[in-house]
Amino acid sequence: MNHLPLIIKREYLTKVKNKSFIVMTFVSPLIMVALIVVVAYLSQLNNDKDRSISVLDETGLLSDVFVDKEHTDYTILTGTSLEVAKELVKAKEAFGLLYIEKSNDPDNVISNVRFYSDESPSLSIISALEGKIEKKLQDAKLQKNGVDIEKIEASKTNITIAQETFTGEKTSKIDSILKLAFGGAAGYLLFMFIIIYGNMIMRSVIEEKTSRIIEIIISSVKPVQLMLGKIIGTSLAGITQFAIWVVLGGTLVLVLSTIFGVSLTEIQSPQQDLMNEAMQNPEVANEMQIAVQSFLNLPLANLVVAFMFFFIGGYLLYSSLYAAVGAAVDNETDTQQFMLPIIMPLILAVYVGIFTVIEDPHGTVSTVFSFIPFTSPVVMLMRIPFGVPIWQQLLSFALLVATFTFTVWIAAKIYRVGILMYGKKPSYKELYKWIKY
Repeated sequence: MNHLPLIIKREYLTKVKNKSFIVMTFVSPLIMVALIVVVAYLSQLNNDKDRSISVLDETGLLSDVFVDKEHTDYTILTGTSLEVAKELVKAKEAFGLLYIEKSNDPDNVISNVRFYSDESPSLSIISALEGKIEKKLQDAKLQKNGVDIEKIEASKTNITIAQETFTGEKTSKIDSILKLAFGGAAGYLLFMFIIIYGNMIMRSVIEEKTSRIIEIIISSVKPVQLMLGKIIGTSLAGITQFAIWVVLGGTLVLVLSTIFGVSLTEIQSPQQDLMNEAMQNPEVANEMQIAVQSFLNLPLANLVVAFMFFFIGGYLLYSSLYAAVGAAVDNETDTQQFMLPIIMPLILAVYVGIFTVIEDPHGTVSTVFSFIPFTSPVVMLMRIPFGVPIWQQLLSFALLVATFTFTVWIAAKIYRVGILMYGKKPSYKELYKWIKY
């Protein structure tokens, strides 16, 4: 009799009804969203802070580059000494004083610029001030050497090499970035899912083994059915939890941002001003249009289908190994000696994907590792956005299924013996004997 559906149902209901599972399912999004909202709120407070900066430019070369911006205004001081300027700034309780010492040589000005303040200024403020001064002094040095600035500006040019395959398909640098991002996200998601829920399967097997309930179950169920039921049932519980996280997290972000008036766009990096200025550039706007077109050019249907198959195949492959390890030991402490052979292929797959696929997605190393079953789920998912022939995808998946079938057979043999073994710390030699039984 096939008891697999009953085992899957039992495992799923046992997991989703567990108090710790329910608590973590609903508390985890609350914690994550709370952290995001707090960071956004604090960042918004920091960005909304008004700063007044006084500028004492004794050279007379740089005063015109300091233009007021939102939350930052500049006061140009003239006809005063540095000490008097410091007192004025303190009296006004301004944020700071930028002092540019008198010099007729732009080279000397570079080493005679100082910023005075009560508080240490942030990196973004100093970087912004340095950027304004550098551009102006660079132009001054060129003019001093008799160089026509207008001619230099007119001679500047940007080269964008058009990329096109022999079949006429047009691509660009942005295409490669998007492909890498999609492939990397898919591979990393699979990696994390295996780690999190593979450990959940292993702990579930250890718990049932130590509680001796497994002895009753195994009397009427084949070990392979029990193992597959645990894997599939726990996987469905994990998918349920993940779906709840996505829905609940998105809803909480929307509700809390509306209630507290916090916008996630307020989380700004130190280069945010530069980015805002760049977005006003027609060339950058054109790049954005290219990025949208590049997204539409991605093999989205192939990505979705391949992600589903390789994700499921890779997860089932590693889950069977986690279940076998759980059956072989009596507690989680003893699992450490068996975890390295499971984790190493995953880590290797991620490193190969990041450092090899990005450079040469169709090279020998990338191609070979996309066919090795223990690395193919991650590496192949990273390669597919770059255009992998269907026959390679099918062959890779067929090898993955064949390896999964063989691994389940091996794991079931370990599982059959291991779940009834107590009080003995197993070794690799012992596991080999179990497989031969």
